[in-house]
Amino acid sequence: MTETRWDAIAPAEPETAHWMRNLIICLVGSFTTIVAMTLLLPFLPLYVEELGVSDKAAIVQWSGIAYGATFFAAAFVAPLWGRLGDIYGRKLMLIRASLGMTVAISLMGMAGNVWQLVALRLFTGLAGGYASGSMVLVAAQTPKHRSAWALGTLSAGIMAGNLVGPLIGGALPPVIGIRGTFLLAGGVIFFTFLATTFLIKEEKSTARKKAAKASGSWASIPDKRPVIAMLSLGLLLMLANMSIEPIITVYVAQFVTDANVTMVSGIVMAAAALGSILSSSWLGKLADRIGYWSVIMAVPAVAALLLIPQAFVTSAWQLIALRFLMGIALGGLLPCITAVIRHNVPDAATGSILGLSISSQYVGQVAGPVMGGFVAGHIGMRAVFLGTCVLLALGAVYCWWVSPKRETE
Repeated sequence: MTETRWDAIAPAEPETAHWMRNLIICLVGSFTTIVAMTLLLPFLPLYVEELGVSDKAAIVQWSGIAYGATFFAAAFVAPLWGRLGDIYGRKLMLIRASLGMTVAISLMGMAGNVWQLVALRLFTGLAGGYASGSMVLVAAQTPKHRSAWALGTLSAGIMAGNLVGPLIGGALPPVIGIRGTFLLAGGVIFFTFLATTFLIKEEKSTARKKAAKASGSWASIPDKRPVIAMLSLGLLLMLANMSIEPIITVYVAQFVTDANVTMVSGIVMAAAALGSILSSSWLGKLADRIGYWSVIMAVPAVAALLLIPQAFVTSAWQLIALRFLMGIALGGLLPCITAVIRHNVPDAATGSILGLSISSQYVGQVAGPVMGGFVAGHIGMRAVFLGTCVLLALGAVYCWWVSPKRETE
């Protein structure tokens, strides 16, 4: 893996002794908080209607606003929380996020109108960020030769939360009601808050605190090209993933009977997530062994190639198989992006720059569906797959261009 001058001069931090326990707590905490954030997907329109919105078009509109509000708010505050974590401690940011999410999600079960629901979703984005904060903590504390594996394992937990959340959200409301589901989710996150407070260990670092206060974060990075490449690649990855989401149901309807469209569409969406869950820790381990840049250059290229046949499939099983393979290919990309940033910035700026990385991914997550829907509506659905293919190929070329000429262990 690439060794920067920061690696060479920085002494081993005593907090790395607790890295495995911290990883386990962060993994469980990230899974539970992501489940709580995504479980409302199946019943969100029903809850909006329950809150007094009766017009069908308005229900869809308010559902979209309520869901997107969290990610919109989080994109703005992620760099701020990252910098405060550099100064005051990353554990403190996880405590803040878990407590804030406990309050926000519990209050969603007590909302009296749709405006309160949207406000609480915004508050969740502003106060939350447990999963992204876990990425910063794990990246900073894990021994460098294990960092990509640890981040891959954490990413698998986050993606599993995204996969399991809607399933739980579909199963619980018929049993305990929509409001009860929110209250239960808030209670589960409260246990995450307790585990984070009492079980995560982070050594105080006065030197890092002083350096973080004194540094200009971005100005303190000696070589900004790899960092810019990782910020761009994170945005591109989310844009590529999310640009396909709005058209999958319509695309599947071309070769599946009406009765099975929603079921097959769900399987197609889940296939990519399942592939990423299965591959993320393995690809992270591979990156620790052969170098992050080798994986970063190969993965977008492979994903780009897999997008081409997706534009010309003639049956559901072909699309499911290709999305699964694409998920396997992309599973290790985010851990490697985080690891490269961690290895190319001083420790005092790690949280700030990783916060920027998270913001760029949120931008891609919001822009992807908008762009995908626009291209599909004006050019055609195949153009979405082929256009995304070109973007990923350009990303691979750009990463090759800025990558170190030779990686050292």
